[in-house]
Amino acid sequence: MKRLTFVTIIVLAFQLVAASQTLDEKIKEIDAYANVVAETWKGPGMAVAVVKDDKVVFAKGYGSRELGKSDPVNENTVFAIASNSKAFTSAAIAILVDEKKMSWDDKVTKYLPDFKMYDPWVTSELTVRDLVTHRVGLDTFSGDLLWYETNFTPDEIISRVKYLKPVSSFRTRYGYQNLMFIAAGKVIEKVSGKSWCDFVTERILKPLDMNRTTCSINNLPDNAAFPHNESRGSLRVLPRGNVDAGYSAAALNSSVTDLSKWVRTQLGKGKFEGKTIFSEAQAWQMHQPFLAQQISETAWKGNPTRHFTGVASGWFVYDYHGKKIINHSGGLDGMLSYTVLIPEENAGFVVLTNSEFPTFAVMMSKIRDVLVNAPKRDWNAEAIEQVKRNKTAAAAEIKKADDARVTGTKPSLPMSGYAGTYSDDLYGAITIAEEGGKLVMRFSRSPNFVADLEHWHYETFQIKWRPSVSYNFPRGFVTFSIDKDGKTDEIKIDQPNNDFWFYELHPKRVK
Repeated sequence: MKRLTFVTIIVLAFQLVAASQTLDEKIKEIDAYANVVAETWKGPGMAVAVVKDDKVVFAKGYGSRELGKSDPVNENTVFAIASNSKAFTSAAIAILVDEKKMSWDDKVTKYLPDFKMYDPWVTSELTVRDLVTHRVGLDTFSGDLLWYETNFTPDEIISRVKYLKPVSSFRTRYGYQNLMFIAAGKVIEKVSGKSWCDFVTERILKPLDMNRTTCSINNLPDNAAFPHNESRGSLRVLPRGNVDAGYSAAALNSSVTDLSKWVRTQLGKGKFEGKTIFSEAQAWQMHQPFLAQQISETAWKGNPTRHFTGVASGWFVYDYHGKKIINHSGGLDGMLSYTVLIPEENAGFVVLTNSEFPTFAVMMSKIRDVLVNAPKRDWNAEAIEQVKRNKTAAAAEIKKADDARVTGTKPSLPMSGYAGTYSDDLYGAITIAEEGGKLVMRFSRSPNFVADLEHWHYETFQIKWRPSVSYNFPRGFVTFSIDKDGKTDEIKIDQPNNDFWFYELHPKRVK
C-alpha cells in the first residue's frame, strides 16, 4: 500500500472540504474574499458575476466608479472590457460561417484584396482563422502604436501591416495580435455589408438583451466607471481612452450583468433562452486550441496542475486541476478584466475593475479555485509580495541607469539643431520642436503623446511624458544620431514598457 506524505494528506483534506461546500457557501467565500481584496488595494472599484447551471448566482459591485466620489459600482456599472471584445469578433465570424457566407479557412485576400503582410507568401496563405489565433509570425503587441490613442482609421492601420517584420515563421509561434483582429473586423464588414458594430449589436448584443453594452466610449450609458492608475506614487483618474481605431480588437464596454448573458451563451454552446446565436459546431470550433503555447518553468511551478495552454479563436484554453478552462483577459489604461468559462462545471464568471492593481487577476484566480474545488490558496497575499518584488526590480533598473549616466557632458548642437520632423513608413511623423529653449516631442497621429526631452548625456535625452499620456511609462530615452555634416539624421526611441514597441519605429529626418 502506497504511503501518503503529510503534505499529500493536507492537500486531499483541503480538496474534500472544498468539494463538500454548497453553492451558497462558495458564493459567500467569493464575496468575503472580494471584500478583503477591495480593502487591500483600496479600489477604486470592481464588479463580479458568477454563472452556474445557466443561472446568474452572484452579481455584485464593490467600491466606487470614480476616485473621490461616492457613486458606487454595482452589477450594472459599465467598464471597458478591452480584449474581451475579441471573442465577440470570433462569434460574429462564426455566425457568418453558419450562414455559409464564409469559411474559417478562406484566404483573407478574398475579402481584403489589398491586405499585405511583410512576406508576400504569408499574404497569399493567410486565412481568416489565422487572424484570430495569434499565429501570423509577428511579435506580441507588434504594431499596437498604430491603434492606441491614435487618429488612424482601421483601413489606415491594416494598410501599414506590411511594414511589420515577423519574428517567427508563419503558424509556428504565438504572438498576440490586435492588428489581426482589426483585419478580422474588416472581413466581417465586407462579408455582412454592415459595420462591425452594427453586426455585433444586431446579431449578438440585442438577442442577448445586452442593452448596456456599447461599441465605443462615445455612447456610454449612465453608471459607467472611470479608469484609474498610479502615477508618481498616487492614484489618478484617467480620461476614458478612445480605442475606436482598434474596434474589433478592444472597443466594447459592458457590465457584469450583460456579460453574464454572454457567459451563459458560451456555456450553452451558442444558445441563450431558446435563441440560437451560433451553432454548437461553431462553439466547438471557437473553443478549440489551434496553436500550442509554451509554458515556462516558472509558470508551471506557480500552477503545477497546468499541463497545456492553447490559443483558440478569440479565447485561450488550458487545464487546471483536471478541468478545461476557457478564458480571456482585457486591459486598457486603468481598466483590467477577465472572462472565464469552466464547461465541465457548467460555470463561468466575469471580473471587471477600474484600476491597474492586481485585483482582477487575484479575483479570477480565487473564483476559479472555488468553482473547481481547488486547494485553498491566498492569491491576494501572493500578489502583495509580487508587487513588492516588482518595485524592488524597478528601483534596481533606475539605479543601474543612473550609475551608467555620464555626467558633465553637453549636447553637441544647440537645441534648434535637434528640432525637426522625423518619420518612418510604419507610423509616420514625429516632431521635435524647440520651445522656450527646451525640446518637446510630439507624435503626429497620437495627439496625447507629448513629452518634454531633458538632456541625459551626449546626444541622449530623457523622456518626460506629459499628463495627457494615460499610460504610466517607466523612464525612457531618445537618442539622436548626427551625420557627417553635423546635422541630426534620425532618432532612436528607447521607451521600455510591456505593451507598445517603440523599437519598431525608425524615424529619419524628413524636414
